[in-house]
Amino acid sequence: MLSIKKYAAIDIGSNAVRLLISNIIEQKGKPVQFKKNSLVRVPIRLGADVFVNNRISKENTQRLVDTMLAFKLLMKSHKVVKYKACATSAMRESTNGKQVVDLILKNSEISIDVIGGEEEAAIIAATDLNSYIDPSKTYLYVDVGGGSTEFTVIHEGVQMASRSFKIGTVRLLNDMVSKEAWHELEQWIKLHTAEYDKISVLGSGGNINKIFKISGKAMGKPLTYFYLTSYYQMLQSYSYEERITELDLNQDRADVIIPAMRIYLSSMKWSGAKNIYVPKIGLADGIIKSIYFQTVSSNTQ
Repeated sequence: MLSIKKYAAIDIGSNAVRLLISNIIEQKGKPVQFKKNSLVRVPIRLGADVFVNNRISKENTQRLVDTMLAFKLLMKSHKVVKYKACATSAMRESTNGKQVVDLILKNSEISIDVIGGEEEAAIIAATDLNSYIDPSKTYLYVDVGGGSTEFTVIHEGVQMASRSFKIGTVRLLNDMVSKEAWHELEQWIKLHTAEYDKISVLGSGGNINKIFKISGKAMGKPLTYFYLTSYYQMLQSYSYEERITELDLNQDRADVIIPAMRIYLSSMKWSGAKNIYVPKIGLADGIIKSIYFQTVSSNTQ
């Protein structure tokens, strides 16, 4: 007997808002399958408000309300049965975050959970990361966001250490990351990777996904430190406008891609990794899996 249901995940990040709709395919005697059905991304940069002015602007509040109304209708059209909406560092740190969440609930009936960095890392870890990794190897998992980056050390399939740092692409664009924060991250990575002879980085986030797509590499093949360094230097030789017109990057990607690469390259350098693998998973994928396995609360449509 075949059963197909649709679940949805809403990820309200510091750089963009996403709606992921997935098919949950259940068949007797076989493991459940999670198949992406639709992904909608709206570039509302909440971090640009919050990390500078400590609050979400009226304009972006209205854009968020409109986006959630649109997501509500899309979920209805897709006949989504369960969903969960999570907001991360920008909403968490804004002085008016609760008012915005309440306004969205009133206007769209979408309930939003504002989650902490550690919970975010745990939800991401709920993805089928194990299907992308070699259980005999060691990895540093790096999930770069607009407001924060989550790091997890995985040795022989077991999570050894995990931490969230307030170092993200939108913060870096606004020059809001201190030398002390970079130093603390460097020390943390070195401390938790020093005992392993060979380590690879697992990278997730929209920017590394874009770089991987541009590279033309086959799924499962890594990008090298040399390739990433060369690409980073090439990007820096272009102006923001040229990255849009000549490199065909979206305007909301053309600026954050450089600080994102700085985070990935620093992670590789400090851990001694020569390769970075890009499994194309993130918070939204983790939310879908967490709903199914009931490790988080969810809402019905």
